[in-house]
Amino acid sequence: MSVESASTVAGRGEPGGGKKPGDGGACGCGQCPHGAREGHRQALAAFVALREDFAVGRGVPAGLAHSAGAARQWVSDELTLSARMLAERGAAEGASWTVTVRRRTVVAVWAGVLALLLGQALTAVGAGWSVGRTAALTAAAVLALGVTATAWLHREQGGALGPLIGEDRRLSTSRAVAAAWVAAVLYAVLTLAVHLAVGGPDVRRRLLSDLGLVPSGGLLAMLAIGCGVAVLAYGMTAGRVRTGRVQKIPADRPRATDLLADDGGRGSFTDAQYALVNAALLVFALVRLATDPARLPSLPWVLVVLAALSGVTYLAGKAVAGGRPVILSVVRSRELGDLAAPIRTGDDIEIRGTGFVPPGAGTPDRLARTVVRIGGVHVPVPLIPVPGGFANPTDGVLTVPVPVDVEPGPVEVRVITAAGAETRGYRIEVQD
Repeated sequence: MSVESASTVAGRGEPGGGKKPGDGGACGCGQCPHGAREGHRQALAAFVALREDFAVGRGVPAGLAHSAGAARQWVSDELTLSARMLAERGAAEGASWTVTVRRRTVVAVWAGVLALLLGQALTAVGAGWSVGRTAALTAAAVLALGVTATAWLHREQGGALGPLIGEDRRLSTSRAVAAAWVAAVLYAVLTLAVHLAVGGPDVRRRLLSDLGLVPSGGLLAMLAIGCGVAVLAYGMTAGRVRTGRVQKIPADRPRATDLLADDGGRGSFTDAQYALVNAALLVFALVRLATDPARLPSLPWVLVVLAALSGVTYLAGKAVAGGRPVILSVVRSRELGDLAAPIRTGDDIEIRGTGFVPPGAGTPDRLARTVVRIGGVHVPVPLIPVPGGFANPTDGVLTVPVPVDVEPGPVEVRVITAAGAETRGYRIEVQD
């Protein structure tokens, strides 16, 4: 595919474009959720086709073929422009996601209430309807109304999931766990409230006597652990971001995998163990509540200690994760057959280190935001395509040319990542 044909494909998803001939009837307007998804799919296909063509040497103008540096820069600029269009499509899809997820969340919650009603009705055949069944349904309906109100209040931020989404537009594991325990405790309290409202004097006395601190201490401790871990995790992350000790890249939109993975989408042990341990304990508490809905579920203290250890592990992972980018060495990039020589203006240098591509910055538009400051000159790191991805930039190696504006002599090199973090200076010597 040539550059012109790739640009034509990318242009099909422009806002207001609607359906185009040859689109197979797919909407690419970008205004509706389906159109936003289709527009993003088309932009992604165009970018991949353009990158693969450049990776094998196709599409470069003949006038630039004599200069490897000029051809590389032209290819990088073309890929950067296409990556920006792809990022715009991704942002439009993320915006349409909030509308879709808000509706689906509310529908799923009320479907759960309906399923509970059907289950209670079926199990009541023969045994008869009881106060406990009424209490369970009433508590579920009130909780569903609360979720619906939350979804309306946060309708622009993901509906009911809005309070669970962090500043980096990812689902927060600690917030999700805390919200789950809050919902479980509210459900248990609402169930008891219905029992108190419809029960007789003897029932009320028994229920109130069971509301002591000792029998309910385990449940309260779980609620405190969940909320405490959420607050501490937020404070630790925010503080580390402000001090530059961790690099944060916003996501296009939240995903369910955020609960078990790091910012780069890789599975995270600390997140997964914290979510799974609390999910198991939450199921345990709900089963205890279902067997005796007239009493707050009592949790053994050994399970509370297990949850506390899981929370400490999660916070420890937050405390040691990330780090600033670091330059370890800078060498002159040498082609096969070249003689050994010092670094001069116009030469390519290879910057070796770590943390140049932070988690979540692997998308083309964010890779293109990596910059190297050589002396007083800011040099964008060129995108060098290879089949299936990019050879430059990478997390451990960057290749950039030394611009002619750099004065000979000792020069300081710094890398500025897509997250805005800057390395300490590394001094090199540029010869005449």
